[in-house]
Amino acid sequence: MDLELGGRRAVVTGGSQGIGLAAAKALAAEGADVALVARGADALAAAVESVTAHARPGRTVVGLRADTGDDASVASLAEEAVRALGGVDILVNSAATPNPGSFPEEALEAEFNVKVRGYLRTARAFAPAMAERGWGRIINVSGLAARQTGSVVGSVRNVAVAALSKNLADELGPQGVNVVVVHPGLTRTEKTPQTLAAMAAHRGVSVEEVERAAAAGVSIGRIVTAEEVADVIAFLASPRSVALNGDPVLAGGGVPGPIFY
Repeated sequence: MDLELGGRRAVVTGGSQGIGLAAAKALAAEGADVALVARGADALAAAVESVTAHARPGRTVVGLRADTGDDASVASLAEEAVRALGGVDILVNSAATPNPGSFPEEALEAEFNVKVRGYLRTARAFAPAMAERGWGRIINVSGLAARQTGSVVGSVRNVAVAALSKNLADELGPQGVNVVVVHPGLTRTEKTPQTLAAMAAHRGVSVEEVERAAAAGVSIGRIVTAEEVADVIAFLASPRSVALNGDPVLAGGGVPGPIFY
């Protein structure tokens, strides 16, 4: 299936690692021009090199340093992205602190500022031009913590992203801009070994036991990879995804038991 992404212009926040980096690679491989956004210069440079290797010939891949937790930084980012790409058709919001399993409750404001207000900042920065052109896609990466307890901060920030996405979808949908929230579960990225090791140490068990337990909670029987989540994001970024707007898309391999309808 041709996702019709050739020549589309995408901004990916949190693009130097994890799901953001994988999404940038997937979009570039489908022919999109991509601007990766992150705070760290070294990690961003390495990510640009990696994404460029996956891009179709002649496409543009650039790195833009910005802090999505800051109003002025996002305003500057929007200007730089338009200069670099000539406009922005697709926004993938993936900038957030990786979920360590639980957050101290005093982290709520900081987490909310980056993952919720940060997503809103970037959406407000890029959506008007999308609406003016009559086409755009905004994909907000949240997480399955929105549907389970265990971390007040983790659940609250992800539920808020879902609510934000639905409000934007209803507002922007009639103008040709679809907004979708993606809920990954535990996802295999470059940081998974450290995450599993920390979980094992906390529980006093082996890393293998932690991974087996995690896989048992996934319908496909294993942890989904960042690249597999990125494939979902690439489809949602495409014109072919027009039938999806506002409703959450779960990309964690399935949760055994509950029926959502």
